[in-house]
Amino acid sequence: MGALGQIFTYWSALPPGTAFAGIATLPPGHYLAVDERGSRLVRYWDWTFPEEGEPESRSPEDCAEELRALLIDAVHLQLRADVPVGAYLSGGLDSSLVAALVKDFSEASLRTFSLTFDDAELDESPFQREAVRHLGTQNASLRCTSADVGAAFRRAIWHAETPIVRTAPTPLMLLSRHVRRHGYKVVLTGEGADEVFAGYDLFKEAKIRRFWARAPQSRLRPRALELLYPYLRTSPATAPAFSQRFFGAGLEQVNEPYFAHMPRWTTTRRIWRYFSPDVKATLAGFDPYGAFKDTLPRAAARWSGLARDQYAEAHTLLSGYLLSSQGDRMAMANSVEGRFPFLDHRVIEFANRLPPRYKLRGLTEKYILRKAAQDLLPDAIRLRVKQPYRAPDSQSFFRGGCAEGYVSELLDARRLREAGYFDPRAVQQLVAKCRDGRAVGFGDNMAFVGILSTMLVDDLFVRRKALALAA
Repeated sequence: MGALGQIFTYWSALPPGTAFAGIATLPPGHYLAVDERGSRLVRYWDWTFPEEGEPESRSPEDCAEELRALLIDAVHLQLRADVPVGAYLSGGLDSSLVAALVKDFSEASLRTFSLTFDDAELDESPFQREAVRHLGTQNASLRCTSADVGAAFRRAIWHAETPIVRTAPTPLMLLSRHVRRHGYKVVLTGEGADEVFAGYDLFKEAKIRRFWARAPQSRLRPRALELLYPYLRTSPATAPAFSQRFFGAGLEQVNEPYFAHMPRWTTTRRIWRYFSPDVKATLAGFDPYGAFKDTLPRAAARWSGLARDQYAEAHTLLSGYLLSSQGDRMAMANSVEGRFPFLDHRVIEFANRLPPRYKLRGLTEKYILRKAAQDLLPDAIRLRVKQPYRAPDSQSFFRGGCAEGYVSELLDARRLREAGYFDPRAVQQLVAKCRDGRAVGFGDNMAFVGILSTMLVDDLFVRRKALALAA
């Protein structure tokens, strides 16, 4: 149950934990050595940063030029294959830059693959079309509806082999099938750029909250949060009273290594309210901040705030969720290999040596990466504000006021009681809320998806129900 509590905090279990008792996972940057004396974990690499305040003598222009050269070489290495190599194209800076580097600095032909959605808040197809026009690539687009997500979610959990809190892996599983049907077995992606170059709103959020923490009584400083989340119809920062209460929690812990992640982890931990009394009792002593803090290197205390934020993101969301549940497992569900030029160790090491202002300049994310992309991409894409990849959530599982068949079966009160993970009454209230379209923001949607995916893990791997894997 400890791993379940971690998944519903960090979005994945902290290594070596997994959703299954007796099964461990290797931490990032480690290998397992086995010999006649037994087995031992060996760390071979990790993210590291200079001490806060170390001077940088190079100009942003010089650093951008060096970064471009590193990325060109990283892309060349990732293009090595005995089969044709394609690329994902979301319409954002990261995947578009990878595609541009293939086009402009290699002899490889380029085939790209994109996802589109019916919901305009999720759909990035106008930017994908702009990128395709600029790059001249042959693009194969897959339209994914909420009904597609609901129908394929069970198979996605079969391949993820863990509870998840978002449906986003499911469309990527469908996209990898699309890739394979076009005869491709390898794709390059832009994954990792946001962690390496501070692209997420979380990093900007933390910068504003640190600024606010220097004058915690200020009513003006938190208003800067209203500049974030322009891609959301309802931003969590536009309601002043809620914003002050939510983002202001924990301001006194500004020097803690988990400071940036407290709002996200707090939102995700709301799923705990749906646990059964037995599970709540088992998790009563769990300290999410202490558990994460125990994983940090000693040197982290001397890093900048942004460096600590990046390390936390890389060692929770990136490694445990984005590269696993949402990345490799969804691609390999269709025997497609994903490759990640931005996660070349030389690129990470170069970026980690940069001063924070070269990555997050004011509230402009990925500043140095945008400079490296100069003249390679149209400004509409190069200067575009980051829009995180998301997919339809709880609405995917209901049609005409009725739940998908497997959803009704798994979230039935009797079935919930048998499994023992969740409080049936609380879950039934949540199901009714989602069914009626009253789910409020990320909290309700993550809870629904987290509960359903847990029940699917129980159904597929504990009760060993057969899954038809027909394409």
